[in-house]
Amino acid sequence: MEMNLNEEERYIQARKKVENIKGFYGNLLSFILVNAILIFINLYTSPQYLWFFWPLLWWGVGVVFHGLKVFEIFPVLGKNWEERKIKELMEKEKQNKNKWK
Repeated sequence: MEMNLNEEERYIQARKKVENIKGFYGNLLSFILVNAILIFINLYTSPQYLWFFWPLLWWGVGVVFHGLKVFEIFPVLGKNWEERKIKELMEKEKQNKNKWK
């Protein structure tokens, strides 16, 4: 169910979305730069053991999930899910109050 939002509320939501996207790009940039440095250090100091794969893998998983959430590709983390869950919890609370009256 879509709520009617005035211009200021839509601006605030759009600004928050832009901040989330900016945060994702910052995370992605950090991921790329730090892992490039780790790859260099690993290959320079101990090329026989490639340990840089571990932080690359696990931080990469985090970046992927961050991107899925920010760009609302993963439905469980999206705004619609949040709104449905809030309404569900409000309805349960209302039913619990009515049960004890």
